[in-house]
Amino acid sequence: MHDYNGTSQMMSSGPVRVLAVASGKGGVGKTNVSVNLAVSLAKTGQKVMLMDADLGLANVDIMLGLNTPYNLSHVMDGSKSLSEVIIKGPAGIDIIPAASGLQHMAELTPVEHAGLIQAFSELNNELDVLIVDVAAGIADSVVSFCRAAHEVVVVVCDEPASITDAYALIKVLSREYGIQRFRVVANMAQDPKHGRVLFSKILAVTDRFLDVTMDYMGAVPFDHALRKAVQQQRAVVELSPQAVVSQAFREMARRINKFPMPLNARGHLEFFIERLIQSGEAV
Repeated sequence: MHDYNGTSQMMSSGPVRVLAVASGKGGVGKTNVSVNLAVSLAKTGQKVMLMDADLGLANVDIMLGLNTPYNLSHVMDGSKSLSEVIIKGPAGIDIIPAASGLQHMAELTPVEHAGLIQAFSELNNELDVLIVDVAAGIADSVVSFCRAAHEVVVVVCDEPASITDAYALIKVLSREYGIQRFRVVANMAQDPKHGRVLFSKILAVTDRFLDVTMDYMGAVPFDHALRKAVQQQRAVVELSPQAVVSQAFREMARRINKFPMPLNARGHLEFFIERLIQSGEAV
């Protein structure tokens, strides 16, 4: 197991772009996408934090072979500060390990709400992007994280269940919670054309039944380099930077860097947590 320790020592000074990476069902490679997007963004010079919010299956640390002695639950019980639970990942990304005890944000007490906001506001990290790897499906915690984020990235693969469940997630978030824009990543695509065809399948349904804007972020191709990276518990963009799949992740990172910045002046991490708590209370 690798062990990366230490955190940045600079104060947060500007808006933080928050992306929730979601999927309608498990097994579509969502966490792999989250990890490699985070590392790719860091390699463009962005300060990146990856929050493992899959509260039932903490996968980020396993995928990267990291030792994670503490997580967000230790922040909630006051035994650790947020900076003490953060671990360093590849390309200098900061990782907040998942906390299985925080499955329902709505169940936090007012004191816990305040403590969580305070913990994020005191974090001495200058940050540009926060990627939140949420659980698969449409559980309450998924809805809360997606509502608190600025962008929702939906990972799909070319299986009927993946497409159907991705549509169900988009439907719930748009009709019940007013999220109007979704970014789509076609994972495990045979080639770029296949990824476009997969996106068109989802678009055909959302255009017909929902009032949403769908943006195609790109395709992650089948690549043996990715399987090798998973086996070695490494990010493929680090292990095999010249691989076709790594080039695809770098292109997506460039697209993310062109997303509009949060209009809200209070685009800091504590604001994300405030929005997260408010959305949890409304669930």
